[in-house]
Amino acid sequence: MDKADIVIVGAGHGGAQCAIALRQNGFTGTITVIGREPEYPYERPPLSKEYFAREKTFERLYIRPPAFWAEKDITFMLGREVVAVDAAAKVLTLDDGKDFAYGRLVWATGGDPRRLSCAGAELEGVHAVRTRADCDRLMAQVDDGIRNIVVIGGGYIGLEAAAVLSKPGLRVTLLEALPRVLARVAGEELSAFYQAEHRAHGVDLRLGAAVESLKGKSHVTGVRLAGGEVIPADAVIVGIGIVPAVGPLIAAGARGGPGVEVDEYCRTSLPDIYAIGDCASFACAYAGDAEMRVESVQNANDMATCAAKAICGNAQPYKAFPWFWSNQYDLRLQTAGISRDFDQTVLRGDPAKRAFSVVYLKDGRVIALDCVNMVKDYVQGRKLVEAGARPDPASLADVLQALKDLAPTA
Repeated sequence: MDKADIVIVGAGHGGAQCAIALRQNGFTGTITVIGREPEYPYERPPLSKEYFAREKTFERLYIRPPAFWAEKDITFMLGREVVAVDAAAKVLTLDDGKDFAYGRLVWATGGDPRRLSCAGAELEGVHAVRTRADCDRLMAQVDDGIRNIVVIGGGYIGLEAAAVLSKPGLRVTLLEALPRVLARVAGEELSAFYQAEHRAHGVDLRLGAAVESLKGKSHVTGVRLAGGEVIPADAVIVGIGIVPAVGPLIAAGARGGPGVEVDEYCRTSLPDIYAIGDCASFACAYAGDAEMRVESVQNANDMATCAAKAICGNAQPYKAFPWFWSNQYDLRLQTAGISRDFDQTVLRGDPAKRAFSVVYLKDGRVIALDCVNMVKDYVQGRKLVEAGARPDPASLADVLQALKDLAPTA
């Protein structure tokens, strides 16, 4: 039976960073990374941005050049999937039936795109935007001359895809079942701004639009809404979130539900098994210690480093600051903190000028900021979140008032 001292399941951002951090922290044992895709680790966010827009070749998305992994003596098993975990025996079962033993295991599988449950969901021409293969299939259809594209889901993935595709010759319709886009992650000010932007760029944005079914025989031809209207569709992009890929760990007895639970050192409830990134649920210090998953590159990378340090005997609790970003059109959105359960927002600047910030407060304390083309606000505002600052809302709203001057002094 093949074996490695450390096996990392998942070759995305978290898995790659964990392997790198293990070597950086002095680990000299054997490391094997098992990944479902045939590709070496690559950056995921540009898939729905620069790669989709053909502004970057795939080779430019590699987290490290393929030769780097050999230099660091890190072995990859690509195009393979772990289907079962025997935590007592410390053995993994792969999709070809072979077993692979580990000394310690890091689960970094991320998640699978959430699928539609309606009739027609399995038709050809229905796409996710999660992997290179997903994007390549859609790009090939665009090259073949499709014109009507329907995007289902008004979260960041859906909005970014719509932004890239809203160019001359393509008719893009974006459907959001809720009353506004970004409803689960942002305040009304940000939602209203992006709704207006997408409509100004020609996207047919429909709110409160519930999908009843997808139409077509073998290939999708339309999307039927709950009211009976059928929107023509040569292709459909489904961007309605992910399902954490933790089935084998949960079946092996790990605590969890939608994600696998980890402690402050990224350890699961199973011996010598860690979990990191989108699939891991933890008590988030920047959300009042609420148990949650954080879907971001920052979280995946920082949890990876936390797990690697713990494995190498230098355990440090995970308290990394959460941040996110999204590029749509010529707009750069940067988010600092987590706006969950906010009870007040302060608008800083003028959305009409396409440069503004939304500051989120809870009980008077700054918990997060969404900054659109406002890099200085983002850099200075995160200090307010870290400090748990309680500035005067009028001062927050004054764009002539530097945010750094509102942070409490020692």
